[in-house]
Amino acid sequence: MDDAHLLIVDDDERIRGLLQKFLMRKGFLVSAARDAAHARRVLSGLEFDMIVLDVMMPGEDGLSLCRGIRETMSTPILLLTAKGETDDRITGLEAGADDYLAKPFEPKELLLRINAILRRVPATDQAAALPKVLHLGGVRYDIERGELWAGEELVRLTATESQLMRIFSGQPGEPVSRAKLVEDLGRDTGQAQERAVDVQITRLRRKLEADPKQPRYLQTVRGAGYMLAPD
Repeated sequence: MDDAHLLIVDDDERIRGLLQKFLMRKGFLVSAARDAAHARRVLSGLEFDMIVLDVMMPGEDGLSLCRGIRETMSTPILLLTAKGETDDRITGLEAGADDYLAKPFEPKELLLRINAILRRVPATDQAAALPKVLHLGGVRYDIERGELWAGEELVRLTATESQLMRIFSGQPGEPVSRAKLVEDLGRDTGQAQERAVDVQITRLRRKLEADPKQPRYLQTVRGAGYMLAPD
């Protein structure tokens, strides 16, 4: 995705500078913010393709900012978390992040994650195509546009939720294993990533199901994974 505009939010001036230089050399437009308040000001005036957000910041932390951004925007968010803080990561995904990267990390790995997330963002230039729609009770999913609608309301999906809906709608009524979902999302393999997928599924169910605790449309298939079962 050429010329994608990224926002780096980190209170460490050195890291901000390094990431900004590195990502600009890789062809991105990059803005930076030193804390949550600064980020909110920047976000109120500019649109970004993605936000790279440090969790540990003085004042308002990254998780709180992530929740705040999710109330009004579906811009992809990559969280930078302290090494080994699994709870932080799960909390981050629940707060609406698309992925996380543990510090310290190699800039090259950051680049891979950014590109993987940007590839997940649904293209919006398919509007002219004939809509193919899946009906899921009170909501409907337009496969061509990658849009979820509840009546006349467009339901906001994060980049990861959009990708999950694309994967499931490609094979409705067939279970997809957690390992396959991890792979299709471009994540590293492993238990932690499978747990992360479970969190994303839980969040997606809140948007699809009348009763997310008794899912009717995004079902768990014991021993086989998850399955989208449209009407």
